[in-house]
Amino acid sequence: MQVKVLTPEGAAGLIQDGDRVILGGFIGAVVPEAIEKAIRDRFLESGSPRNLELYFTAGQGDGQDRANNHLSHEGLVSLAMGGHWGLIPRLQDLANRERIQAYNFPQGVIAQLLRDSAAGKPGTLTHVGLGTFVDPRLEGGKINKVTQEDRVSLMEVEGEEYLFYKRINANVALLRGTTADTNGNITMEDECLFLENLAAAQLVTNMGGKVIVQVKKIVEAGKLDPQQVRIPGIFVDAVVVANEEDHMQTFAEPMNPAYCGRGDLLQQNSGPRKLDAKKIIARRAAVELKSGAILNYGIGVPEVIAEVTDEEGVTQQMIATVEPGAIGGTPAGGLSFGASAFPEAVITQDQMFDFYDGGGVDQAFLGLAECDRNGDLNVSRFGPKIAGCGGFINITQNAKEVFFCGTFTAAGLKVSAGEGRLVIEQEGRIKKFLDKVQQITFSANQARRNGKPVMYITERAVFRLSEDTLELIEIAPGVDLERDILSQMDFQPQVGPDLKLMEARLFMDEPLGLTLQPLREEPQMLEAVA
Repeated sequence: MQVKVLTPEGAAGLIQDGDRVILGGFIGAVVPEAIEKAIRDRFLESGSPRNLELYFTAGQGDGQDRANNHLSHEGLVSLAMGGHWGLIPRLQDLANRERIQAYNFPQGVIAQLLRDSAAGKPGTLTHVGLGTFVDPRLEGGKINKVTQEDRVSLMEVEGEEYLFYKRINANVALLRGTTADTNGNITMEDECLFLENLAAAQLVTNMGGKVIVQVKKIVEAGKLDPQQVRIPGIFVDAVVVANEEDHMQTFAEPMNPAYCGRGDLLQQNSGPRKLDAKKIIARRAAVELKSGAILNYGIGVPEVIAEVTDEEGVTQQMIATVEPGAIGGTPAGGLSFGASAFPEAVITQDQMFDFYDGGGVDQAFLGLAECDRNGDLNVSRFGPKIAGCGGFINITQNAKEVFFCGTFTAAGLKVSAGEGRLVIEQEGRIKKFLDKVQQITFSANQARRNGKPVMYITERAVFRLSEDTLELIEIAPGVDLERDILSQMDFQPQVGPDLKLMEARLFMDEPLGLTLQPLREEPQMLEAVA
């Protein structure tokens, strides 16, 4: 059967009031931009479609007006469930003003929930989220007061606690590929990620709904390599051929062949990064790296760790992974985050989170936004700013070792380094070590129960998770313990008699001469707390 070929406007015309819509994409990659723009235009011109429910794993957007921001209009949306909200300020605004029902669930859970819902299951049963804000004993993942329905519940199986997330009954999927044939088979040769496209298409097909896929081009049936087909035509109702502007590989780059493993593998010669606060933190984190480890780097300061390992010539001793599916290669940053240059393999996002949730990551390096006396972290909500948890909960709850990396204070911090010392030229206006975080995105108590080693790395101090708070284990040479550390915290950490200075080489322009220790068979564990 030949697939329908529609204009973006024709595709928008298929969306009905009250439809439950899965939106494909990861930040600015694999986003069906042309279709989403057309839905916006139709709504602004005619007032239809109305009251859509939106479901997305990662936050698709640029922080301004692209991707999901096109759909963030009062009346167009009635409910939104997503893993990351930070790049969708217009949708945040609707949630903050109580104009829509809104949920924030772990990114990996939503990806797996699409797959489990496609299989006819009642939902997803997982340990992911216990002790965090998605736990129904805390907030249940609800973003605002108008959101009343409980979508997650606590269950006990063979004496162990789990969370059960209700299935998603979506009836529309807006997805993206590269090439379609006339039977609707979709390949993704120019896309940097595969995401959960197949699961979303299967779910909507099994619900009797409509699967619409944006592509670059159409070829005759039989021209595609069947082993390269990522969405079979039996799951596709219509395709839209988009122009280049609406089909950028990421929102930062029109097309980078390296993200698909094509072209020449060349070493970047941009030179070493300036020795700023982020590089100091990344250097200290890199000291903890182990050869042979499977890694995950988060957004922000952790991205700089890859720059440090490149400078030190040790990148090839580890394997970096990125949650939407890339294995190996060099993870990209900014609006290309999620892609990797010259990856060794790319799998689907639900498959990657299966690996993560089972404990497959040896070392995870994530951002440090707010931390409290218990060791809990908040990276998901700051007053009216709804950043969302993304994959943070899946990764930090399940990696064998976790390292949180960030500056000690925020907003205006200025530091300099040289000759093996740190100088704090201007203190940040915002404290990050608080008595109590606004929202628990990382549960320190859950980590203690699991005996997980956790470190908190800043430019001036290093802490580790102890039995009841944080223990200060290192301070930078050149800083004053009372003035620069303790007085900048809302609580008193443990300060042991063996407090050490951070290595002087971290604060020098010269390379570290980094030598990695081999991965241990069993990481040193905290004594599990009953």
